[in-house]
Amino acid sequence: MDNTIVNINYEHTGLSTGTNPLGMREMQAKVYEAREKQYLLVKAPPASGKSRAMMFVALYKMAHQGIRKTIVAVPEKSIGGSFKNTELKKFGFFCDWTVAPYFNLCGGEGVSEGVSESRKVARFKEFLSHSTPATTLVCTHATLRYAFKELPDEEFNDTLVGIDEFHHTSADADSGLGDVVRRLMANTNAHILAMTGSYFRGDGIPVLRAEDEARFHPVTYNYYQQLNGYKYLKNLQIGYKFYQGRYTDVLPEVIDCTKKTIIHIPSVNARAATNLGKYGEVDAIIRAIGRVVSIDYNTTVITVETPDGRLLKVADLVEDTPEDRNAIQTYLRNIRHRDDMDIIIALGTAKEGFDWRWCERCLTIGVRGSLTEVVQIIGRCTRDCEGKERAEFVNLIAQPEASQDHVSVAVNDFLKAITASLLMEQVMAPAWNFKTAKEADEEGARDKRTLKVEGLKPLSSAKTRMIVAEQLDDLKANILQNTLIQHAMATDSYAETINQVLIPKVIRERYPSLTDEEVEEVRQRVLLDTVTKSCAEVVVKPDGDRFLKLSNRFINLDKLSINIIDSINPFQRAYEILSKKIDKNVLKIIQDTIAEQKYDMPIEEAILLCKGPLKEYMKESGGQLPDINNPDMKVQRLAQAYLIIKNKAIRRKQGLDWEEK
Repeated sequence: MDNTIVNINYEHTGLSTGTNPLGMREMQAKVYEAREKQYLLVKAPPASGKSRAMMFVALYKMAHQGIRKTIVAVPEKSIGGSFKNTELKKFGFFCDWTVAPYFNLCGGEGVSEGVSESRKVARFKEFLSHSTPATTLVCTHATLRYAFKELPDEEFNDTLVGIDEFHHTSADADSGLGDVVRRLMANTNAHILAMTGSYFRGDGIPVLRAEDEARFHPVTYNYYQQLNGYKYLKNLQIGYKFYQGRYTDVLPEVIDCTKKTIIHIPSVNARAATNLGKYGEVDAIIRAIGRVVSIDYNTTVITVETPDGRLLKVADLVEDTPEDRNAIQTYLRNIRHRDDMDIIIALGTAKEGFDWRWCERCLTIGVRGSLTEVVQIIGRCTRDCEGKERAEFVNLIAQPEASQDHVSVAVNDFLKAITASLLMEQVMAPAWNFKTAKEADEEGARDKRTLKVEGLKPLSSAKTRMIVAEQLDDLKANILQNTLIQHAMATDSYAETINQVLIPKVIRERYPSLTDEEVEEVRQRVLLDTVTKSCAEVVVKPDGDRFLKLSNRFINLDKLSINIIDSINPFQRAYEILSKKIDKNVLKIIQDTIAEQKYDMPIEEAILLCKGPLKEYMKESGGQLPDINNPDMKVQRLAQAYLIIKNKAIRRKQGLDWEEK
């Protein structure tokens, strides 16, 4: 694959798909351990078994914690099928999960296409009343919102409200689902079980207000645990293909007709969209695959013959006609064999909750501004399936061009796409366990994923321990979406700037209650985790020493120190991708655009640069000061730092630097 940034091999241990004596997978057992908590927030990847985890916890709470009813809310009707009647007793649990068809508002008895929300809300009210013995109800987020508006809050006392795909909630005051959560927590004794495959608060508006989120007990089962525990999948690759002009012109280069593929085209208002319109773009994709042989008008499945003579089945989910859309969706829900489908073309669908386990490749055209959306799309090709050893996600990205009207917007989009994939690498790669010298000495023998780090500060509070254990991925999302971080990546900034100025700044913004000491503890852990996960491979020397290979540098794993980590730019590989995979003209456009934005240099960065990199530069240049007009942006930053410190010294000498007084 062109421009691969993530290439991870997994051990296919089978742990994430095997079950314990209660019939629970590894992730489900982890959630069940926290079943006594009133508010649970579960973050786990697609296909990890979140639906059944909710069943286990709900049944326990109704049997042992005084919960009389369970409401499960899903974003759309199709996902409601995950909560249909499920036999659990035969696998070792004490009770089966059952939903009366009458109260399955996502497709049960009498709930067919076109049924009004008012009728569903009426059944919702009936369910909560004491007149019915039913204990479980499944509905959409919309039905929950509508019903909540018509019911007094106290009606939800002694209930468990399970919210699937919790990232649809928002801390925005206008978010109906967010309001439901806040009112349940403020005005009732209801329990809440929230589940999501992606919980990146960096997506703009936070999912929860910080004070509300703090009341939830987090349970995290990460992507690496899930993928490493599969039975068949061995390898995941994430990468890019850059293009200029119209994306339809490069389709023959990027569509791999030998792989089961989902192609997501850009929305009509996206910058990657063409003047062909969405139907014209679908036609262009089909032409890139081959020649249309036939169309099954009962299912709308298109048979296309490739240039090498193979017949492929293609699904068009972009079509707006209700009859055609329902026909193809029904067909896809009922496919049972690998050969029933080859390529799916989609626009806003085939993302969360969409299950086509044979999918091997996701080709996404254009930038996705939401990290949640990227995670959901990648999740479509990472399901375990016999015969599928590799999963691929390819993002087709337009390169910024000088002739574009909005070059700065194109540059920002470009950097967003790069950083989204960097985050996926962080989420899906194996983690190391870091120990202070004292901890390592006290604990003695260490496993192969545990590292002793000289100068590492111990985690001194419950807050920092929780952040490191459960929220590092979310924190990295905040870091990678920070504009200054993205600019620093694209300009190959000094490690000191990124590690000691920019990253602490983001940590303080995310966790304003942390002390300076706690910020430093978290900074060290997030930096260690980022650097080690971005290393290409572990190299074992003949003498037994282990080295991490990062770009052209080797780091001795058995002699790690915070000083060594602090000297490494954690996003060096991102810069290398930019500088090696695009031509110099495009790189210059990106860097010139960043330079024109003239973002201010914090005094902390100026001091750091003058203490270290400036001295090194002057030593190498024979004592010459850096030139602000030097084409190298790193030299420009040194010149800027020097001028800031010089001017500050002059102002202080003249008694004009009031901030210092």
